[in-house]
Amino acid sequence: MSEKTFAFDFSIVIPVYFNQGSISKTCEQIAELFDDKFCSSTYEFVLIDDGSNDNSYTEMVSVKNKYSNTKLIKFTRNFGQISAIYAGYKNAKGKGILNIAADLQEPITLIEEIILSFIKEEAKIIAGQRIGRDESRYRKYTSLFFYNMMRKLSFERMPQGGFDIVLIDSQVRDILVNLDEANPFWQGQLLWTGYPVKFIPYTRLRRNVGKSKWSFSKKIKYLLDGVLSYSYAPLRFFSFIGIITFILGVIYSIYIVISFFLGGTPFKGWAPIMIVILLFSGLQLVMLGLIGEYIWRTLDQSKRRPPYIIEEEN
Repeated sequence: MSEKTFAFDFSIVIPVYFNQGSISKTCEQIAELFDDKFCSSTYEFVLIDDGSNDNSYTEMVSVKNKYSNTKLIKFTRNFGQISAIYAGYKNAKGKGILNIAADLQEPITLIEEIILSFIKEEAKIIAGQRIGRDESRYRKYTSLFFYNMMRKLSFERMPQGGFDIVLIDSQVRDILVNLDEANPFWQGQLLWTGYPVKFIPYTRLRRNVGKSKWSFSKKIKYLLDGVLSYSYAPLRFFSFIGIITFILGVIYSIYIVISFFLGGTPFKGWAPIMIVILLFSGLQLVMLGLIGEYIWRTLDQSKRRPPYIIEEEN
């Protein structure tokens, strides 16, 4: 069987969302890296505008005018960073596919190490593992909480600081794009494949151009996608709570009956009753909400809606 041929050695997938001012610089850094360190390798840029309302797409066009090996994709609206990554994957023509953010927060030395590791065929999945962040305490602590939850509930192999920049080969890419999940947890899907992952540690740089659009609500939604798609721990937890509550209820019922026959009064007033009612009503609502999250994801998957709509590509 003949080996599969590729148009390029590498495809650089760059999701864009309100990244005006940093897109050209990101592409220039990568182009200079290839010209300097990997001049024998061919590459392409795949830029995806995820519904930006600034001049990001105009800057993307200027990148294409400068680098002919550039593919532009524009969404009709904001479908999310993960949808943009997958659109890039589907349009990539390289043997290796590297996705990187357009915010200049990943050092160019890290990109060099990742590409070099791929050329040496050290792993099918090579990722930059964040061991530090030159960012606010809020972002550091929320990121720490997020990935600790992932490690405990879904993926033991998830590095503590997480990862965003990844280089995969075309075989892994084909597996990912064929999963066709409605609410994909991209990092989890990479680990789920079972392929060995080489992590390269780095410290994420401070963002000097623009502001991050990765809001708290998006983080919570992504956290739920990761937990509910790959773990039944929440359901098992509430089942455990239900069993414990039942046992305590039986014990307390026996105590009340014994107290009644002994002429005692288990409690006085309405406050204890209200506390129990409010406590267990709230617990039941949380359980119903959790079940609703699972049901909604099942419904969303059954609708088979496209993960994004392309308005323009060239």
